[in-house]
Amino acid sequence: MIKQENVYKIGKLGKPHGVKGEVSFQFTDDVFDRVEADYLILDIDGILVPFFIEDYRFHGEETALVKFCDIDSQDKARELTGCEVFFPRKLSDSAEEEVAWNELIGYTLTDAKSDKTIGTITSIDDSTLNLLFEIKTEDNQERLIPASEDLIEDIDTKGKTIRINLPEGILDL
Repeated sequence: MIKQENVYKIGKLGKPHGVKGEVSFQFTDDVFDRVEADYLILDIDGILVPFFIEDYRFHGEETALVKFCDIDSQDKARELTGCEVFFPRKLSDSAEEEVAWNELIGYTLTDAKSDKTIGTITSIDDSTLNLLFEIKTEDNQERLIPASEDLIEDIDTKGKTIRINLPEGILDL
């Protein structure tokens, strides 16, 4: 069984393209192309399922048309519409000192000054000029924390933790 902590989100599937089973894939990380992955992992009703790639081609800067093995009709491709797409952390080409933003989802964020746990990164908000970590705190609250490289003191990829120098009063907002 594939566990959530062993993968990170790289995009979402869109509508079918054509009648032979191709589906559009809006990606935030083209790691599947850089490491020539054999498969992508789809979230099917809360279960992470590997789908082997038969072929793909880029259809713009952030979209690819993907043909998965055994998905050979428009109807089968339509069933995948809206599925979130994940990539195995173990296949990532990121070096320990250079981790992609999406790979940080699931990491624990710790305040470098107080050593207190802030929460777990649930998402990366890149909808504005400044990246934000979307955090779920230990008391189940949602927080937005600046994801600036200037604030990050250390990233421990083995322990899946990030030490960050938080601006004064940010947690009081």
